[in-house]
Amino acid sequence: MTTIYVDVLIVLNIYVNFFLLRATSGFTHVPMKKAGCIISSVVGSLFSLTILLPAGGFVFSLITKLIAAAVIVALAFGIRDKRLFLRLLVYFYIINFIFAGVTGFMYTTLKPAFMTVNNSYVYIDFSLISLVAFTALAYFAVMLVRRFIDRGADVSKKYSVTIKYRNTEMKCEALADTGNTLVDSFTGKPVIIFPCCKTPFGGDFFTEEPDKLYSEYGCRMIPYSTIGNSGLIPVFSPDETVLIDEETGSVFRTDVLIGIINKETPAIFNPKILV
Repeated sequence: MTTIYVDVLIVLNIYVNFFLLRATSGFTHVPMKKAGCIISSVVGSLFSLTILLPAGGFVFSLITKLIAAAVIVALAFGIRDKRLFLRLLVYFYIINFIFAGVTGFMYTTLKPAFMTVNNSYVYIDFSLISLVAFTALAYFAVMLVRRFIDRGADVSKKYSVTIKYRNTEMKCEALADTGNTLVDSFTGKPVIIFPCCKTPFGGDFFTEEPDKLYSEYGCRMIPYSTIGNSGLIPVFSPDETVLIDEETGSVFRTDVLIGIINKETPAIFNPKILV
């Protein structure tokens, strides 16, 4: 019988919860504050103590997981938008299911002596290398599912995008275009292309000195490439970005960067960020 150390159990589940929340945020492109993620991970780890109880069967494990997931998602993302909360909860369950699948596969096929499963919670007497390897495997599985879901993105609808930045709100029409694959390699965030004329920066934005772009507008440059063209585009991180489906009224809060172009055009985004 494996000896379970409570401190290792708590640390492990803080790590796992943090990974699951970050994966949910990346999976749905919904922003999440780091402080909320850490607090949620710590509180959620306390549910793992049920592994010390006698096996409660499927119903007990399911109810415990449902309550734990709801608490974790609520603390990390908030519940002011009920529909968004339910969406995030569903995706958090999906990612948990993938993680549980990877865990179950390892437990049933390899039967490692360092792993114990009870009441749907996992205890791993881990080394740092094994923990990183295990997380990488689970993350790879999540990204495979993400790629499969992305194939269903809808480009036929009409959208608008609203950006809040430094107490200023900007809004314009938006075009869903799968050709916009621009992603910031540093943060991994997708980039919405936004026309300069719709920003509060003024018409002289593209004639400003680089230092002013960085200090006053909070911009930095990232590389882009299109058919027959390449270069650098200024991007900034907005306080909030909301995409609205004009046909259904559905609202999508997304964690993206805004790239500015010197053209009068609708904003361009990849519809994958809505799925």
